[in-house]
Amino acid sequence: MKPVLYGYWRSGAAYRLRIALNLKGVEYDQVAINLKAGEQSSEAWRAMQPQGLVPVLEYGEARLIQSPAILEWIEETWPQPALLPADPIERCRVRAWAAVIGCDTHPLQNLRVLKAVAGDLGQGPDGMKAWAHRWTQSGLAALETLVADVPRKTDFLHGDKPGMAEIYLLPQLVNARRWEVDLAQFPTLMAAEAACLALPEFQRAMPENQPDAE
Repeated sequence: MKPVLYGYWRSGAAYRLRIALNLKGVEYDQVAINLKAGEQSSEAWRAMQPQGLVPVLEYGEARLIQSPAILEWIEETWPQPALLPADPIERCRVRAWAAVIGCDTHPLQNLRVLKAVAGDLGQGPDGMKAWAHRWTQSGLAALETLVADVPRKTDFLHGDKPGMAEIYLLPQLVNARRWEVDLAQFPTLMAAEAACLALPEFQRAMPENQPDAE
């Protein structure tokens, strides 16, 4: 059975799922939901995802929402290659690194929040950019410190291959460049990104390589 990923080429959460499925070697189809055109607000999409968000992963009769939950489901459904360490302490550490992005950084600068800052709060495009820059900068700075404090033998954030931490990191770095965050201050994260982007699984997942990319 082939999963169907409903997403948008620039959605960081959909990008996470593409990376994970690619790393697992799982073939999947894609259906584009054009966030720029407002398709996420349509009655049909709200019937599928009441929050009006992407991604949704359809697997048989199941429609799965929220990328952190879907990533855990992917890990449980296709255990190899593992995205999390075997050791419980190390597994907790990697989950925490992922949460720095997934819980404390990305949600503050997703599309609906940025629209609220610019429009509802009257901050306009400059205020929106300043808001996104602030939270992206602080989140990546914290992650750089956390990761750099742990000894590593490769450029990946943990172990000798990419996993859950990189799945969260790579999409956030796309956003960081969009908001003109100086990434030179994060050498550990930049080395991990370079190591990931050398792999075909990450290259296929990149936003610009998606069928609906503008």
